[in-house]
Amino acid sequence: MVKRVAFAVPGDLATPTGGYAYDRRMIAELQKLGWQVDVIELGDGFPRPSPATKTAAHDALAAVAKDCPIVIDGLAFGVLPEAAKALHDGHLLLALVHHPLALETGLPPADAAAFKVSEYDALAAAHGVVVTSPSTSKLLIDDYDVPPDLVTVACPGTDRGTMAKGSSDGIVRLLAVGSVVPRKGYDVLIQALTPLAGRAWRLTIAGDRTRDEAAAMQLDAEIVGSGLVGQIEVLGALPADRIDALYAASDVFVLPSRFEGYGMAFAEALAYGLPVVGTTAGAIPDTVPPNAGVLIEPNDIKALTRTLRMLIDNPKERLWFAAGAREAGAALPTWQDSAKLLAGAIEALA
Repeated sequence: MVKRVAFAVPGDLATPTGGYAYDRRMIAELQKLGWQVDVIELGDGFPRPSPATKTAAHDALAAVAKDCPIVIDGLAFGVLPEAAKALHDGHLLLALVHHPLALETGLPPADAAAFKVSEYDALAAAHGVVVTSPSTSKLLIDDYDVPPDLVTVACPGTDRGTMAKGSSDGIVRLLAVGSVVPRKGYDVLIQALTPLAGRAWRLTIAGDRTRDEAAAMQLDAEIVGSGLVGQIEVLGALPADRIDALYAASDVFVLPSRFEGYGMAFAEALAYGLPVVGTTAGAIPDTVPPNAGVLIEPNDIKALTRTLRMLIDNPKERLWFAAGAREAGAALPTWQDSAKLLAGAIEALA
């Protein structure tokens, strides 16, 4: 008997973010495991869809056969509480939460509060919830009253990459990978690097610049204002092979995120054996052990400067953390491991 599941996604599944990459890979891995996956497109504009989009999304979900489980990406699920309640009795709903909508950096307090109420109500109508980290599981259990027995943790898988060779010209290559949005903390990174302008380093930032045009413009202005134009390159979203090449050629991965529901780029850096500089926010400590990098408090510019100075100036420190990163990377789950967990959560709905 063919196992079948509907996988509902907002917007364009090809969008170059970690959340969409997770969805794409899980769909592919479920298919390899013998599942028939019907992708349901919920429309654009999430998590702020128009009333017409919300109505169309409800209709698309309601049209799924009642014996077919539905996995709904949290970017949409969290703002569809009415649809979730209406579908609860007749359909099998599995919410896939990458991170709570209310925790996106830069939201006005009223918007954050509204997102929390909406997602709280939607989750109350779910038959199961999949999260991408133990940290997010705890958040939903503690702050959203999701019953622990309904939650499955399926961390993103990580492909095993070639170990990074790093630079050979005396210039320390720093790499940051992530969409240009306030949550990633690029403003903090630029401020932390400014006092280190006289040292031999280069920073490459690779991430989608279209999600928040104001943040992208601000980043450009901050780089110009810092006087670091010659030492920082912003490349925008890149194909997978270009990202792989950047990891392989770098010496240190750095991303001072203000929150991460998992942080796939951190795991990818470990898989390449790169020392990691990040923060203690969200799920990052779940991924990066102490011997693989340095985690500081979010928004601590001085601590970030000290850490980067230490790694730029001390090759032995970089080598020590690189050894820890290789060890941590080897222990990360594969995508097949993660897909099996998701498949188990889907089967449990029945």
